[in-house]
Parts: sequence; structure tokens; C-alpha cells
Amino acid sequence: MILVTGGTGLVGAHLLASLVQKEDTVRAIKRKSSDLNAVKEVFSFYFDDADSQFSKIEWIEADITDITTLNPVFNDIDYVYHAAALVSFDKKDYHLMRKINIEGTANIVNYSIANKVKKLCFVSSIATIDKTAKDGQIDETGDWTVEANNYGYAITKNGAEMEVWRGTQEGLDAVIVNPGIILGSGCWTTSSGKIIGKVAKGLAFYTEGVTGYVSVKDVVKSMVYLMNSDIKNERYILVSESRSLKSVLFKMADALNKKRPSIKVTTLMAEIAWRVLYFPSIIIGKEPILTKQTAKSIHNKYYFSNQKIKQEIGIEFEPIDAVIKEICSNYKR
Repeated sequence: MILVTGGTGLVGAHLLASLVQKEDTVRAIKRKSSDLNAVKEVFSFYFDDADSQFSKIEWIEADITDITTLNPVFNDIDYVYHAAALVSFDKKDYHLMRKINIEGTANIVNYSIANKVKKLCFVSSIATIDKTAKDGQIDETGDWTVEANNYGYAITKNGAEMEVWRGTQEGLDAVIVNPGIILGSGCWTTSSGKIIGKVAKGLAFYTEGVTGYVSVKDVVKSMVYLMNSDIKNERYILVSESRSLKSVLFKMADALNKKRPSIKVTTLMAEIAWRVLYFPSIIIGKEPILTKQTAKSIHNKYYFSNQKIKQEIGIEFEPIDAVIKEICSNYKR
């Protein structure tokens, strides 16, 4: 049996649909507050009989940070896909991210070892990849340091990776994937789905920062291939293309028949904006639209290499323009 954590998120929902297609026996965990409607919507993009396919999943209410809830979760589990995480660039969420991303992963690793799980796949991020470029591109070989990546999300995802590597030293076979910004249909109020929503409402601003983008389907395809292979104790960057945010937003606007963003955000504008937005966000208790970290990151220009995963499994990544077109079509549905 296969266990999926984070099944109500973008990667988890598409992964569940893929596993059900392969007629695997699947168990997924959800929190008490989880809304499964987003997962059902993702299933509607794959199946005509989405409800009957969705019913094949065995859902168990559990919390990866509460070990007392995990005991029944691991009964008869052979393979684990660990996609659960908290993504935030708001410094007030740092300690919660440590608890969910690091302690939660440690719990999953410990239970996997104790229950003799055959293999674990951990969904990390390019945030944990050292940004030193070799021949113009960033690959998996650099040494990540806190000094060069001193923001909460990157630190906690790196800490989570360390727990996975610790598990491999204790006999657990594992693979780690490091996706770029994941684009996929569904989960419109979270992850990259938020970007589509903002463009649909008439987003005015853009930057020319560059980073890696990848289809959620390619992420899932890579994960499943790696888990079904003899590959173990390796990590892989999953990026289709390194693109500017400007080009991605423009393609989304065109696909949605909306006006393209027209105001270029300069470094100075971003530095002023995050400071202006910070205090109102404290008062209303919501994550600010722009944080100190995101104000910096939206201007970075990082070009990632996908050669390792392409050579290892022979995957051909879907072009980002085609991915955007499909996502925007589904959003309009």
C-alpha cells in the first residue's frame, strides 16, 4: 500500500489521481480542517467518473506533527510520498514551519524506518539548492549554506532534507525531488493557483526576475518513476524551463484574455512596498502580499539545470507555454 502526505495540496492531489489511474492501493492523510473539494476538482481534470475514482482513496485523519495520530497511518504501508509542508515567506510563520517541515518530516522518517517502509519520496524545493552557477546553470552539486539562504522557508526545507538523509543512514531508501515553481490545475486558492487568480482579476505589476518552472504533471511523473526504480539516496532538480516572471504573467494574461501587467516593479519599489505593507498585515493578521524575502527574490535571476533527472529517467518536460495554456483553460472552466 502507498501512503501520501499532503494529499490536499497541488502536488498531492495530482499524485493521488496518477496513483489511482495506475490502480495502486492508496492511503492519504488529512487534517480535521482539510477541505477535500479541491482534490475532487483535480480528479475532474483526469476522470469522467471523478467521484468513483476519488472514493478509491482511503483517507485517515492525522497530523504529521502529532505522533499519536500516525500509529494507524503506517499499517501495511510499503511506499511513502511525503508532500506535506507549510510554505510561507512571512517571518512570523518561521517556528510553525520548523514544526511542520522539520519535525513533521522527522516523524514520517521515523515511522517509515520503524515500519520497514521500502522507499520514501520527499518533495523538497529549489529553495534548498545552492545558487552557485556552473557554466551558467545551477545544478545539484553545490553546497547549500544558511548564510547564503537565510530565510525561513529555505532553512526549514533544508532541515527536512537533513531528516531524510538521516533516515537513509538508518536503512531507509529515499529519493528527494527539488521542483521549481509548480504550475498545475486546481487548488486555485493556494500555491501557484493564487497567481492565476491574481492575473484573472487584472494584475498590474510584473518583474523580470528569473527562476525555474515545472508542470505538476511532470513532478508527479518523475516522483512515480523514481519510486518504481532502483534509484535511491539521490536528489533531483525538477525544472522544465527557467523563465522570467514577466513572460509567465504575460502568457497567463493572454490565455485568460486579460490585459497584460503593465507596471514594472523596480528593486527600489519592492523595497519600499514590503515596508509599507508590513505593518497593516500585522494589524489585520494576514500574510503580507510582499515580504522582505519575496521583495528580494522576485528580482533574482536563477537558471537551473534539469540534466540529471533527464539523463536518469529520460523525461522530456512539457513546455511551460503549453502548461500555462492548459491551466488557464481549466481555470476558465
